[in-house]
Amino acid sequence: MTESARPAGEHWSDRPEGGGRFALWLLRTIALRGGRPLARALLYPVTLYFFLRRAPERRASRAFLARATGRPASAWAVLRHLHAYAATTLDRVYLLAGRHRRFDVRVAGLDDLRARLRPDRGILLLGAHVGSFEVLRALPGSRADLDVRVVLDTQKTPAMTELLHALNPTLAGRVIDASRPGPELVFAIDRALREGAMVAVLADRARPHENTVAVDFLGAPARFPTAPFLVAALLKVPVILCWGIYRGDARYDLAFEVFADELAFARADRDAELQAAVQRYAHRLERIVREHPDNWFNFHDFWDAAAAAPADRR
Repeated sequence: MTESARPAGEHWSDRPEGGGRFALWLLRTIALRGGRPLARALLYPVTLYFFLRRAPERRASRAFLARATGRPASAWAVLRHLHAYAATTLDRVYLLAGRHRRFDVRVAGLDDLRARLRPDRGILLLGAHVGSFEVLRALPGSRADLDVRVVLDTQKTPAMTELLHALNPTLAGRVIDASRPGPELVFAIDRALREGAMVAVLADRARPHENTVAVDFLGAPARFPTAPFLVAALLKVPVILCWGIYRGDARYDLAFEVFADELAFARADRDAELQAAVQRYAHRLERIVREHPDNWFNFHDFWDAAAAAPADRR
């Protein structure tokens, strides 16, 4: 099958939220009432439906897999990619509902993370749309001494936001809403960090009109947001990379990597140092997605977006 290119310059936020309210309500109902075996069995027709009906996402998957693996992506590879996304979405239901015991989670780097936590200064967790960030909920002791606040744009994901409220209103109340104005958002992040929380940000996707910088990613320029790195430098907190890699069935690898004990950008070299920090993040992310290509859940084209913009926005 030959895929045609999507319209140049189309932003990821222009695509409707996958599945919508009814699909997520149905997923929640089947998952919690019918059980996980039934829910996982239904992922196969759901995956096929999305493969057939969501052409832009299918094209983006095929293009990404070709870059990540260095070979053309077959229809089967795209189906496997979409199925991994569906499986982790299903698991979010159980993780957000507090049903952690069913999951086998291998953890690496936890000691480095705990060593940097203080009661009056938290940590900025930088993740990506890779695997599942919610697997943090299954971390031993996470409900006791690890306070996680997730930065989430509730306006762009209304169905997922409603699902979170329905499954766990307490967690929903601890979401930091990224749709608020910039100064208010920074203040909310700062307040959470001063309370000793870990503030989780997905740093691989820029919102419309958000400042970005183009760096090398999988062999071509791609745009990444600069805000997470500028906020980390402003608030002077440790930055830890966090990856929740899906290994199939109920198995995940949760890895923490120290990115910086503190980011600082000299005024004279700010642009170059900021570019270098974003590039370092992109290189770490590239290593992860090459090792686990089925875990990359950005179903839009980074590289077209970079080519369409004539200059960096900072």
